[in-house]
Amino acid sequence: MSLIDHCIVPDWPAPSGVKALQTTRRGGVSGVPYDSLNLASHVGDVPVAVARNRMLFNTLLPSEPVWLEQVHGTQVANADMASCRPQADACIARHRAAVCAVMTADCLPVLLCDRRGSVVGAAHAGWKGLVEGVVESTVLAMRVEPQELIAWLGPAISQQAFEVGDEVRAAFIAAQPQASSAFIPGQHGKWHADLYALARMRLHALGVTQISGGHFCTFGERERFFSYRRDGVTGRMATFIWLE
Repeated sequence: MSLIDHCIVPDWPAPSGVKALQTTRRGGVSGVPYDSLNLASHVGDVPVAVARNRMLFNTLLPSEPVWLEQVHGTQVANADMASCRPQADACIARHRAAVCAVMTADCLPVLLCDRRGSVVGAAHAGWKGLVEGVVESTVLAMRVEPQELIAWLGPAISQQAFEVGDEVRAAFIAAQPQASSAFIPGQHGKWHADLYALARMRLHALGVTQISGGHFCTFGERERFFSYRRDGVTGRMATFIWLE
């Protein structure tokens, strides 16, 4: 089985010139507990293995991706002119063959493009970035009318597996009262948060209504996805988007 066969090609109505790929944990060379396609250099994996995994995957891309130093914030890098490892949690591109990338292992990767195929974006939306506005920042940086954008929600932790404290629920509701519907009670005063629903609410509020994806669970699909909440020490998947 080739590396591309281990990847997910987003099923969304993007223009033909917009290309995107989602990695899984399969198809690389890293050993346990990073087995096997870990693309992150900051999680304790052997650097040679990470470099080899990136080299393998780069054969599927038109150029070296812009790898971000993600900090659960709202900064947006520009892949057309980004320096090495900008500190940001989202990336956009207008130039052909400039590759945006975000890494996740439970957090939600959000891909965006416009209907004309003139700009693409990727956001790393954990709960902190999501509540602080990383999706809004990415849409703003793309500089097109939100109604012209379409979105794809990649592999993230499901509501059933994502238990959070009351302060997380309160933060979302303070920013958007209807967010209360994305939480169901858990045990001992905890709540189960639906990252997919929360992201859809943010996108809808902006005017982005065509949204695909959002049916994965990184926590539950052990053989397919890395999950930080499940395993603690683990690798990272990557979500890529570019203009052909």
